Amino acid sequence: MILAHNYQPGPIQDMADFVGDSLALSIQASKTDADVIVFCGVLFMAETAAILSPEKTVLLPDITAGCPMADMITTQQLERLKQKHPDALVVCYVNSPADVKALSDYCCTSSNAVKLVNLLPKDREIIFIPDQHLGQFVSDRTGRPLILWPGYCPTHLRIRPEDIQAARKEHPQALVLAHPECGPEIRMMADHLLSTGGMIRFAGEARPSRSSSPLRKALCIH
Repeated sequence: MILAHNYQPGPIQDMADFVGDSLALSIQASKTDADVIVFCGVLFMAETAAILSPEKTVLLPDITAGCPMADMITTQQLERLKQKHPDALVVCYVNSPADVKALSDYCCTSSNAVKLVNLLPKDREIIFIPDQHLGQFVSDRTGRPLILWPGYCPTHLRIRPEDIQAARKEHPQALVLAHPECGPEIRMMADHLLSTGGMIRFAGEARPSRSSSPLRKALCIH
């Protein structure tokens, strides 16, 4: 079975059996009878697939394919942070190495992080790793102060306010969708903050049919 992440080029997606978010793909693969999974993505994605399908063989086409944000925290760094905050719960973004997940109390996605943090005891500190921008988004939405690790996605931070201003000028009726991993200025400019899968669902639901009135287009800032 060939899995391709949404970030892969079109020709790779066309060759895949399934295309989607990393966790959704790993869950999909675990429900099939395929013996071998080829994961077209980065290392932590293949690790997640292996965790959910320990009896299967998981192959990563390029073993050096990594995620800069995921590589910004190590088990040693997390251990030291936990020692500074011994009573804190650790919430780990799924886009993290498997050994870092193993030292955490909870693992979340960008779409369920707010819900998860809202369910945690109010009298406990929370360490959120590794993405500080997703963590700040969660803190803003829940009203809870979080201990943020200074990790970030370099690609998301390449998006500048002037990029959105130019896109809005060209498409004045369009909604702006942004990922919570974007920087604070971009998050404030967006009409909706959504996960990758959430963006795809939003765009699909907003697609006008011949029998319906035209809906606003969506500009995905990701």
